[in-house]
Amino acid sequence: MNEQQAIDRAEEIIGQAVDGMSPRPTLERMGGAPVGACIARDDHGPDDRVQVTLIYKLTGVPGAQAQNLVRQARDAWLKQGYAYNTSGEVDWSSAFPTVYMRTKTDDFWMDAVTGVLDRAKGEGVASLKVTSPCFLPPGKSSAAPADPAAFESPAADDPAGRRALGHSSRIYDALGVGAAPTQPGEGIGRVRDASGAEAVHHTWSTPPLPEQERARAVARAQAYFVGAGWRVRVMPTAEGAPGVVAGHPGEHTVAQVVVSDTGAVRVAVTTPLDGGPDGSDGPDSAAV
Repeated sequence: MNEQQAIDRAEEIIGQAVDGMSPRPTLERMGGAPVGACIARDDHGPDDRVQVTLIYKLTGVPGAQAQNLVRQARDAWLKQGYAYNTSGEVDWSSAFPTVYMRTKTDDFWMDAVTGVLDRAKGEGVASLKVTSPCFLPPGKSSAAPADPAAFESPAADDPAGRRALGHSSRIYDALGVGAAPTQPGEGIGRVRDASGAEAVHHTWSTPPLPEQERARAVARAQAYFVGAGWRVRVMPTAEGAPGVVAGHPGEHTVAQVVVSDTGAVRVAVTTPLDGGPDGSDGPDSAAV
């Protein structure tokens, strides 16, 4: 894929959401150049790739129609065979719902967002965003690999490592904001608790995010855990930043999703070496 192909495909996805809308909105392009640095995902591509992001505000319709436009975008994308990138349905009972989706075949990510204009009246403005997969710009054929810690490959004979990375990957999908390059102290390795029991511990983080976006990301992670049957506890953190700790129902695995002081969302997954699915809640899970 090249830049023009990415832009054309992103425009096509926007068009699919808007073409059948009623009332028909006017598209107002937001932001500057659509091509920016890659936020590496799980495809192990080089970290000097780029990606396309297109954002359009939907104008020319009453503010009370914003939620309806988001719902229509969701319906149009589902009709195309696209999928949610978070678990469970959208909470349409909220005043300003947001839809996060992706294309299955070529991995474009998109969202339909309701922004607040007048909370008292329930009026908002809808916007659509589409982000392409990462690709190499012209003249680039190779580069150092990106290695967000969430996607390091475990040893083939390490089932605990595979479980930990599998959980990390599903949390990554739920967050829907990408992973940052590996930070100091992050990665996957073995640890011992006070009793001497061994576990695989895997940590990684997102790029720094605006306050509202990181709160939404943690909320999406919480929704994923609840939908998947994990035991969930909201964890108070410094300065009111959100945090969630969850215990897997069939393992002794514990996951934490918290906001760091840099504004990044930090994920930690700990899986005992003997903590395979056994249908029981271990001590760690029960403590959540």
